[in-house]
Formats: sequence, structure tokens, C-alpha cells
Amino acid sequence: MAIVKKEMLQIKRDKVSLGIGIMMPLMFLLIFGYAINTDVEHIPTGVWDQSNSRASRELIAAYEVTGYFHILENATRYDELQYLMDSGHIEVGIVIPHDYAYGIEQNRDASLQILINGSDPTVARTALSAVQLITQNAALELQQQRLDREGMVELAFPIQTETRVLYNPDMDSTFFNIPGLIGLVLQNVTALLTAFAMVREKERGTLEQLLVTPVKPVELIIGKLLPYVAIGMLSFTLVLTAGVLWFKVPVKGSILLLFILGLLFLVTTLSIGLFISTVARNQLQAVFITFAIIFPSVLLSGFMFPRDTMPFVIQALGGIIPLTYFLIILRGIFLKGISLNYLWTETMMLAVFAVIFCTIAVIRFRKNLE
Repeated sequence: MAIVKKEMLQIKRDKVSLGIGIMMPLMFLLIFGYAINTDVEHIPTGVWDQSNSRASRELIAAYEVTGYFHILENATRYDELQYLMDSGHIEVGIVIPHDYAYGIEQNRDASLQILINGSDPTVARTALSAVQLITQNAALELQQQRLDREGMVELAFPIQTETRVLYNPDMDSTFFNIPGLIGLVLQNVTALLTAFAMVREKERGTLEQLLVTPVKPVELIIGKLLPYVAIGMLSFTLVLTAGVLWFKVPVKGSILLLFILGLLFLVTTLSIGLFISTVARNQLQAVFITFAIIFPSVLLSGFMFPRDTMPFVIQALGGIIPLTYFLIILRGIFLKGISLNYLWTETMMLAVFAVIFCTIAVIRFRKNLE
């Protein structure tokens, strides 16, 4: 009982580990219970309705009423619809030609084009299946109307659909997973390495020796950061090379842009690791805190599950995770070959995170010194 009492006192003093051990399972259950959703619904969709007729509006309503598609954008040009696809604002584009209603009224075949973002095969397959089902139902209803009106029905479907799967035509899951794994592995390794940086100095008692030197806190933080930046860039180069050569995932965009934005992401994750090291008292706490920060990013960043299917609050939580933005960058450059013009929002968010966490790390380090 004396040992039990002693251990309880130690646990009580270590409030960080106690809080993590009690609250983290409940927090994960609540967050992941809402975040994990394998049902793909409300896929962001854009429409270019050149017909602008009652028949085209009924078709659009048929798509939206199923719950699979959520009409967000109404384009006025084809290149505008393509831009929305490239920038990630929509996952599906519906192009209705100007003679759609005329073809239906004249008992002729009507056609439409469906563009599907194949970057995420799960969403793409769901969208493709839903498009085929909705179009088939609309064609059957049209055939029934013709049968009731004319007493005859054609064997061919009166609505012809041309479906194009963009960026990943074969809907290969490897093309989607490998860029995401590169970002995830890079985050986990670099954050954990720098999380031990200050903690190791504390446990070995060498931090006090550093304090008596002329080195300023900012210089100490930067000095701790730079070696891990070099290690992180080397790791990034290795996993990127393995992804391209071993898994045969092509990089359609700029390699130089990918390395520049990868460096920015590295600085962000290293800053998070330094922030953790100023909070943790020992390496065990550093592991727990890093795990508490990193583990949610696996599910909330869009690495495993589409963020569009998550509730708004969970999407907001994913919005404060740097990996969320880097995954968009990676998959955009890998699969779409897009430039910085499409990625400036994600780039700015990573820069903001880097500044915030670096500043907090310096402030907390100074406070600890005082």
C-alpha cells in the first residue's frame, strides 16, 4: 500500500500524462465516431447547363435529390468547370449540351458529359456508379413517357452519357495513397524527432550548460531546427524517389515546386515538434503528446476518409491540421500537375502554421527559462 500511495502521488504530480491517459480515449472516440464515415455522400458538383431548359433542370434535380451529389457551382464555360475541378472545389462536373431538351422533345437521343475527379478512387467509383444509375432511371422514365404517348418504345436508351475520369483514369488506389503516405510519414518522423530535442537536453542536464553560453533562445531554437530540416529533406527525397520509382506513381507537376512546398511543410512539422518539446517534461510525455496530435491527423486530414462527408465541426478540426493542406498539395502536384496558382491558399496556411508554432515555441522556451 505504501508503494501504491507513492505511485499515486507521482501520477498526481504528472498532470500531463494523467490528463492524456484519461481524456484522450474519450476525445478520440467522440472525434473519430463522427469523422469515420465510409458512406460517400454530398459529393461537390458543378454544372454547366447550356440547355437551361425544364428538361435539364429536372435532370439536375434528379442528381441532387439522391443525396450523392451536392450542386455547388454553376459554370458558364467549359474551362471554368475544368478550373473548378483542378482547384478541388468540385469532384464531379456535369455538362449538359444546348440541344439536350430539343433531342428529348424530338424523340431523339440526348447526350451529356460527366467529368469525375479520379484522384480519390473511393469517391470516383461512388460517383460513377451513381451517375450510371441516375441516368438509367431518367432514361427509363423518358422511355415510359414515350410509350404512354406514342405506344412505342425504342430499345436504345434515349440519354447517352459520356463519362470521363480525370487525373487517375484507372482509379488506381496506389496513385491516391502513396502521395498521402509521403506526407503522413514525413509528418510523423520529423515531429517525433524534434519533440525529443529539448526534452533530451532537460533529462541529460545539458540544457543548463547551454543557458550559460552566449546563445540566445531564438538562436537555440533555430540551431535545434536546422539539422532536422536537413534530415527531413533527405527523408522526403528518399520516400519521394521510392514512390515514383518503386510504386510507379508519376509526378505530373513541377518537382521543384514539390520540394519547395515540402520544405515549408517540414518547417511546420518541425516547429510543432519543438513546441511539444517545450511542453513535455520527459521523453515519455513527448511521445504521448506527439501521438495525441499526430493520430487524429490520420483520419481528419483526408488521408483515409473524404473530408466532405464529415460534419462541419470535424471538418473545422481537420482545418487546423497542417497535413490537411499538404495532402492537397501533394495530390494536386502528383495527380493533377497543377501549379502554385491553384495551391496558394494551402501554401499560405502552411506558412501561417509555421510562424505560429515557431513563435509559440520561442515564447514557451523563454518562459521556461524564467
